[in-house]
Amino acid sequence: MPWKNGGGITREVAIWPENASFDDFDWRISIADVREAGPFSKFENIDRTLMILKGRLSLAFADRTIELDTDSAPFAFRGEGPCSGMPLDGAVTDLNVMVRRGKCQARVSRLMERTEMAGARQHILVAPSAAVVRMGARSFALDAQDALVASGDAGPISANRPVFLIVLD
Repeated sequence: MPWKNGGGITREVAIWPENASFDDFDWRISIADVREAGPFSKFENIDRTLMILKGRLSLAFADRTIELDTDSAPFAFRGEGPCSGMPLDGAVTDLNVMVRRGKCQARVSRLMERTEMAGARQHILVAPSAAVVRMGARSFALDAQDALVASGDAGPISANRPVFLIVLD
């Protein structure tokens, strides 16, 4: 989906409830290609977490400016505040997690070793680069920017390369 301002393209990875719109989703995960500097869309009552899959991005808020790259920790911020992004040294690909405050919470981390997962409504893994993910007794080969969605008790999860783990409750 091209942005209204022409500065990038967003691909939806997953949304809940299924077929929800921007006005009524509980959570939404997307991957965006940011080609040009410009303001981020405002989303009232939405908490966002951003991870960089490729490139470097400067984010300007009313009170600060930060730089994110592929080694940065997931960065959380409120969706209704003014924010502008500027790609540094070329186009950026980011992973964006949005949750509606009061309906859902997201915990986002970079999975680098085996972890036990239980009790959450959804677990979503996104691979920045090709990786093999083990979930319980099953193994999944993911290409770069592929996602794996699991509901309920996912059991132990591990990967042969770092992947982003999004836990939604």
